[in-house]
Amino acid sequence: MPSTAPLRRALARLLPLLLLGLAVGLACWPLNLLDRAQDLLLRRLPAWGGRWDALTLPLALSPLLAMPLLLLLLQARLWSDGAGSGIPQTMASLESPQEAATLLDPRPTLRRLVLWSIATLALFPLGREGPVVQVGAAVAHALQRRWPRLLQALSPGDGLAVAAAAGLAGGFNTPLMGVIFLAEELTSRFTAGLIWPGLLVCAVAAGFSNLVGQPEFALGLLRVQPIEPLQLLWALPVGVVAGLSGALFGRLLLESTRRIAPLARRRPLRTGLLLGGLLAALALLSGGASGGDGETLMSLLIAAPDGDHATPLLLLVRLIGPCLALGAGVPGGLIDPAFAIGAVLGQGAGQLLHLGALGLALGMAAALAGATQLPVMSVAFALRLAGDQQLLPGVLLAAVIGAYCSRMLLEKPIYHALAELGSAPPGPSQPS
Repeated sequence: MPSTAPLRRALARLLPLLLLGLAVGLACWPLNLLDRAQDLLLRRLPAWGGRWDALTLPLALSPLLAMPLLLLLLQARLWSDGAGSGIPQTMASLESPQEAATLLDPRPTLRRLVLWSIATLALFPLGREGPVVQVGAAVAHALQRRWPRLLQALSPGDGLAVAAAAGLAGGFNTPLMGVIFLAEELTSRFTAGLIWPGLLVCAVAAGFSNLVGQPEFALGLLRVQPIEPLQLLWALPVGVVAGLSGALFGRLLLESTRRIAPLARRRPLRTGLLLGGLLAALALLSGGASGGDGETLMSLLIAAPDGDHATPLLLLVRLIGPCLALGAGVPGGLIDPAFAIGAVLGQGAGQLLHLGALGLALGMAAALAGATQLPVMSVAFALRLAGDQQLLPGVLLAAVIGAYCSRMLLEKPIYHALAELGSAPPGPSQPS
């Protein structure tokens, strides 16, 4: 009779990973539901076919109330550890495991999620990759503390990194993107002992997200099949322009964080009213197009790639809005905002150069790569959300060019730069 020992050993390795993926996907589910709720609110605004009325006008003005509340909470002693996106905190936990007990504790994690939820329902222009990445790492940290031998197939640090990547996969239903983020950003390693568990955990987390959260092709489908030489030809200029625009967004975000965060610490109410007023003004000026994480905007552009939605005003509000919110320390993410900037530029390029949906795809990938300097992750994200692998040659080249051009404006990748900025000691406080 054949021995069952190999099967038992395999199950002993696989079942904990399956459990981890399911737990991360479950933890990301409420965030996905809130993101959908934001989309429903946005579609009532004029930019998406709605109109100004007794409900939508207060909705556009909601940052006037939400931003002071968020900054006052962030300066309160019990809520201050909820500031920031969550990715720098996760990276700090990977680099210094002794900090994980503090940074990934359930209390700061829950506070960050509450703060992000308030900002999301107030239509702040920020994404969610920061919170979902930290949620994934916090789930793994809690499991490791409760059952130290549960994830023995992975080292404690690798377990945190795999779960953090699974949070990204669960939040966006992009398992391949999660694994690439694991290797390209979190660990800088691409080994079988790390990637195989990462694939399994990310697939389970994303599969759960697909059932109860994010749809498979969240933004729509780019139905275009340009020949490969044409893709490569236009990937060069679009990649340069969109890549530099993504880098400009990253640079503005860094400068905003340097300048706004100290003001928010010293005078939270006054700064909150000012920033909330600016966000509300952008919403009124753009008919609501400046609000939200950018996915509603990108869905509109993908559905009508030959439309005339891309305007200088739209590009300006999508550049400024996220910097005002994220720069103040409000938890969120920059992937969707950067992607949206690329979509606006891409549609503009499509109109100018008669590229149609090709310009949209190239602009999205290049801007995201320019903002993050993660070209492989940007390619996976663009193809997964836009849903057309026929565009792989052009998207790949545009992302690489965008990432290279980004170095002209960003010395370091944005997540590392934000992590360093967050670890710097704050300046002296002043009374408000």
